[in-house]
Amino acid sequence: MTGDSARRGPLASLSRVLSLALAALVVVALAWLAWISGHVAWYRYQPPRETAFMAQRMDEARAKNPGATLKYRWVPYARISVQLKRAMIAAEDAKFVDHRGFDWDGIQNALEKNQKKGRIVGGGSTITQQLAKNLFLSPAKSYVRKAQEAVVTVLLEAMLPKQRIFELYLNVIEWGNGVFGAEAAAQRYYGVSAAQLSAEQAARLAAMTPSPRVFERRPDSNYLDGRVATIIARMPAAVIP
Repeated sequence: MTGDSARRGPLASLSRVLSLALAALVVVALAWLAWISGHVAWYRYQPPRETAFMAQRMDEARAKNPGATLKYRWVPYARISVQLKRAMIAAEDAKFVDHRGFDWDGIQNALEKNQKKGRIVGGGSTITQQLAKNLFLSPAKSYVRKAQEAVVTVLLEAMLPKQRIFELYLNVIEWGNGVFGAEAAAQRYYGVSAAQLSAEQAARLAAMTPSPRVFERRPDSNYLDGRVATIIARMPAAVIP
């Protein structure tokens, strides 16, 4: 074997290994996209039985208390208070009806905050991004998870109308320990249905969403009261789908 042949042998083997590894990654990525797309298509007409976020929270809860239960009841869009819809738009994503899944100004502001803190403290997430995380991903904060979230967000916006995205969001987001969705939250905190929520009640639920398990324990905190007042002031201008 010549010197050139000896050198080409290991390089050729390495090239084949890298090619096979890349092909395997492509296959895995395509399979994941197909799986996500299939679920999104299903959710266009059917409610989720359980989301990835719910499953993780229940695993955590049942590790401490095997009898822990999930409070989650799907209700159609028409049976959710307009006040809550306005409050959630005002609190979480004022540009929801206009953007295609991403609020670039919000993302830029979040990146600047992360750089100042030296860690991920916020992601500038829109309602669609939050739904993507809740349906398919985890609460973990990492750039890998944000990349996955971005892909799912694009699929949600491409495959679902805005009202359906918002309907899914209102029904599956976390509102306390084992509490998911507007109906369960309305019953848990106010003893009424999601359709009966007042403006103040809706604003308080909206204010809780960034840290629902914290505010569940501190429902009358000064911070929460101030946030509620801000949301109520913004609600008349909120545009809902």
